[in-house]
Amino acid sequence: MTPEKIQARARFGKVAVLLGGRAAEREISLKSGSAVLAALLRQGIDAHALDPDERVLEHLRTDGFDRAFIILHGRGGEDGQIQGALETIGMPYTGSGVLGSALGMDKYRCKLAWTGCGLPTAASVLLRTDADLAAAEALGFPLMIKPVHEGSSIGMARVEDTAALADAWRTARGYDALVLAERWIQGAEYTCAVLGQEALPLIRLETPHAFYDFEAKYRADSTRYHCPCGLPEAEESRLQRLALDAFEATGASGWGRVDLMVDGSGEPFLLEINTVPGMTDHSLVPMAARVAGLDFDTLVWRILETSLDRG
Repeated sequence: MTPEKIQARARFGKVAVLLGGRAAEREISLKSGSAVLAALLRQGIDAHALDPDERVLEHLRTDGFDRAFIILHGRGGEDGQIQGALETIGMPYTGSGVLGSALGMDKYRCKLAWTGCGLPTAASVLLRTDADLAAAEALGFPLMIKPVHEGSSIGMARVEDTAALADAWRTARGYDALVLAERWIQGAEYTCAVLGQEALPLIRLETPHAFYDFEAKYRADSTRYHCPCGLPEAEESRLQRLALDAFEATGASGWGRVDLMVDGSGEPFLLEINTVPGMTDHSLVPMAARVAGLDFDTLVWRILETSLDRG
């Protein structure tokens, strides 16, 4: 270990790896958190797992933690709540702050921000009541239905007609009072991991499923990940720049992931931001980092370094 890393390790102090939580993505967070914890321990960092409950701030203070590595996916961990709580006790933490986390988690308002900045994203309609379904139909089928505040494709569905739209909306409403109906983009799906100010190599996702759903993300062996993505260098650079602009427009920082589609004519459309992406063996950020020459332990170290900006 270099003298610089030894010095940085001393600055990290005692690290709480916040994992689990109470969101629908709890099980994925536990897997991500276990991988992150193991990587920190391998590098000699005084790291400890902490599954937050209503007494999390008390535990952090009384147990002498110096900073938090947030690896909570979904509500409560990726939406600004835990970030705001940590701000109140002055504890440094990894990744995006309150604003970037909250806006990144809110698919509807994230799209409004992108549109306001002139960044490309698919046309959509916010569904609050049955009366909004007609406006969604006017976008034209097929449509993608999404709960506004969920991740990991939970509650999402592609719909082809009016009856399926109504059914999908009722299902999505079980996860969130706000549901987004988005015009379907036919084309290739890409994701761009962001680490600091750098866009990592793009990954092109290929699945036999209707879209990159929960099963395709975490369970299926049929999903294909292409990295390098196969695009010409200039085109990949253009999409990486778009991803960085989209990340910055929401106030996100530190690390994360931007998902996008490219249609048949080569036009890109931003889908969403993940400010605390998965770090499991199926996850995309570690995959892109490997192609960029960063092994998992180095990636985790680099993410932990983002907490030093708040130290």
